Amino acid sequence: MNPATTHRGQLMVDFITSLDGYASAEGWPGWWGLQGPEYLAWLDEQPERHHTLLMGATTYTLMSGFAVQGAEGETLDELARTPKVVFSSTLEEPLTWPNTRLVATDAVESVRAMKSEGKSLRTIGSLALCRSLLKAGLVDRFRVVVFPVITGKTGRERIYDGYPDVALELIESRTFDGRIQLLDYIPSLLDGPPSSGG
Repeated sequence: MNPATTHRGQLMVDFITSLDGYASAEGWPGWWGLQGPEYLAWLDEQPERHHTLLMGATTYTLMSGFAVQGAEGETLDELARTPKVVFSSTLEEPLTWPNTRLVATDAVESVRAMKSEGKSLRTIGSLALCRSLLKAGLVDRFRVVVFPVITGKTGRERIYDGYPDVALELIESRTFDGRIQLLDYIPSLLDGPPSSGG
């Protein structure tokens, strides 16, 4: 038997967020303009950067558009080399971003199959996709990088709306550039609030 097929793959949901849980904000630059040298170096060095990226059509359209415009330089060059899977029933092949595969079938079942094949996976953006994968119990790690801003007036895309209740076991934390906080968790779905009984 091929050893790769006996290893269960891992899926990491990976978000950047404002303190109040928004994925972006109207009028603000990427990373809220607060990325620093430590954070950017970590982005280039993290082992997960080589994992297959999972995304939906909206994130794909946005990110591949940046790539065409050359907006983020080396970061998008690295993403172009990374294997990517886009889940969409509206996009059509051929896709323009290199190393991208289009999957029109059910995302949850497709990701379950990829994990059973031993593939290392992570998400980028794609809030609805991440929510459905978490609800299906497929997420092994839930990593959030929190930027020190509250964008209650201009914030867009609230990350956690529609989520189930989830317990999070912290396995790593780190601060970049004295202000950006990384929180890395193992998630466990909850049926409801924990019992208050002793």
